[in-house]
Amino acid sequence: MITDYFQASFLAIVQGISEFIPVSSSAHLIILSQFFGFSNQSIIFDVGLHLGSLIAIVFYFRNELLNLRNNKELLKLIIIGSTPLVIIGYILFYSGIINIFRNVEVIAWTTLIFGLLLYYADKSKVSKNFKYDLNTKNILIIGTIQTLSLIPGVSRSGVVITIGRMLNFNREDSLKISFFLSIPALLGASVLSIKDIINESFHINFLLIFSIILSFLFSYLTIKYLLIYVQKFTLKIFVIYRIILSFIIFLIILN
Repeated sequence: MITDYFQASFLAIVQGISEFIPVSSSAHLIILSQFFGFSNQSIIFDVGLHLGSLIAIVFYFRNELLNLRNNKELLKLIIIGSTPLVIIGYILFYSGIINIFRNVEVIAWTTLIFGLLLYYADKSKVSKNFKYDLNTKNILIIGTIQTLSLIPGVSRSGVVITIGRMLNFNREDSLKISFFLSIPALLGASVLSIKDIINESFHINFLLIFSIILSFLFSYLTIKYLLIYVQKFTLKIFVIYRIILSFIIFLIILN
């Protein structure tokens, strides 16, 4: 039992931090689970970790979300931007094709390639504003490219921020787009797996609650301070991290 709670704590911290910064949370969870020999991570912990992040993002942006009745345009854009990921994700999940990409070599290459793309994108000039320039065309482009994040190592937040910057939104606005699109993505990830734990024992369900709480705390703190960070600094630190991480993974593969 102690091992289970250590696993839950460790993965909740990783999920909470890496879900929203432009590095792949799924890549970290897969690699660390394999390295430490964690069990059941793809079912029990995935649900708890994603639910915790979902609750955090909803709570942080609660005022904007509660106002969606009066801001039907934003609601429409969130739905449009999320539709490609929902459709492609459903197909890949139930066909089993998604499992083909869950390997370390794929993670190494996607971590490197999309890190370099982030560096290139962050040099883009700023000419668009979230409030006035986010329209159906832009969100459909972003939502379609977001489907690449189904491949471990790509990073959903990373690829959304990348395409947001390429479309000339500033860092903060690109991050906000990523946050809003994360709500349907995290909800979908939770729903797809939650049916698998309904009949589990109380111990597993209590462990799920523990995972949700811890993931919520670290997710909330990450959201809060990441928004502050991008107002002052570039995304170069995340690019450097992805490059270093990719080379570490390549070394692991070679050995």
